[in-house]
Amino acid sequence: MDTQISKHNFATRLLLNIGHALDHMMLLIFATAVVSITSEFGLQSWEDLMPYSVGAFFFFGLGSIPSGRLGDLWGRRPMMILFFFSLGVASILVGFSNSPWQLAFALALLGCAASIYHPVGIPMLVEGETRPGWAIGVNGLAGNLGLAAAAVVTGFFVKFFDWRAAFIVPGIISIACGIAFTLLSPKNQLSPAKKKSTASGSRHGLSMTKLLIIMTIAATSASMVFNFSVNSNYELLSSRINNIFQDPAVLGAMLALVYVIASFTQLLVGKLLDRFPLKRLYQSIVALQFVALIAAATSDGWVFYILQVAFMAAIFGAIPFTDAMIVRFVDDSMRSRVTGMRLAVAFGGSSLAVWLIGPIVKTAGFTSLLTLMAATTIMTLIVVSQLPNTSHARSL
Repeated sequence: MDTQISKHNFATRLLLNIGHALDHMMLLIFATAVVSITSEFGLQSWEDLMPYSVGAFFFFGLGSIPSGRLGDLWGRRPMMILFFFSLGVASILVGFSNSPWQLAFALALLGCAASIYHPVGIPMLVEGETRPGWAIGVNGLAGNLGLAAAAVVTGFFVKFFDWRAAFIVPGIISIACGIAFTLLSPKNQLSPAKKKSTASGSRHGLSMTKLLIIMTIAATSASMVFNFSVNSNYELLSSRINNIFQDPAVLGAMLALVYVIASFTQLLVGKLLDRFPLKRLYQSIVALQFVALIAAATSDGWVFYILQVAFMAAIFGAIPFTDAMIVRFVDDSMRSRVTGMRLAVAFGGSSLAVWLIGPIVKTAGFTSLLTLMAATTIMTLIVVSQLPNTSHARSL
């Protein structure tokens, strides 16, 4: 997969991609382990515990602003070192929680640590890339394999150990990655803000304000669909095939397979981004989301499982576009800050989706949730239509 020329050595690129996998994995462990945690904490149902995880996703978004600013001004390498260590420590703290509010606090810290990656790690990865679409696609695949790992690893630990191990073991792995990144990544890197501005980042007549508004609204609606799906997929799958499988480990493995298959969409999208106009591709992927979600809303059994693969492939396939827009329209000297501002609003706003899952499912069921997700994709389509038409190019 590693076919492009890059300014980073192999170890740095590998660890940056592993970092993306860990970032998504840590945030989704809770959603898979929520039933086990609910039982231990003495709550009546998993829907009652879901609101305690909102802080993780809220601070995941809000923390992107200082993370992006520090990434540009202080440097991306030291911020990535901080990312690996803080993510590991926060995950271990979640594993030692003994009440819902302790859990909420630890998850909020986890969200703060996880907020570093996207505004720092991805701009660092695409520095000097001649094929940024492919680099973003590979990185997106890594992130979504992290989602798959969250499902299967958590299912394994819950069945054979307990939910605490599902947080503590990955936390230790993250700290080990931090040590490796400190030792292996080049140290003589200028902060992006001190570098000479390049010719990349053409906005095609759009003001930075309008561009930021378009990217933020599109990212917010897309993130809401993403959060609705990944935070409810385990219980959704369980409810739609409960007459076929009920074992947590089997369900975790099935969901992991969904994520693995769907994740490879990002490689295809990444390759296409280097060859075809961004706007047209983005619209096509979002339209596929709408069709698959509407069909899934009234399906169950194996038909639902196939449709779950389809709508998750389309949801994952849309992820590279937000980063591709940054690379296409924003100069490298300020990409982390722009990414941070965009993510703060998008992820902060979309954290509402995590809070809404429990109440929506409890009162209206999963069919209503899937229908709401389909309606949200229409908002994304409308906003994306405001992007300028651009010709395809190696630089996006």
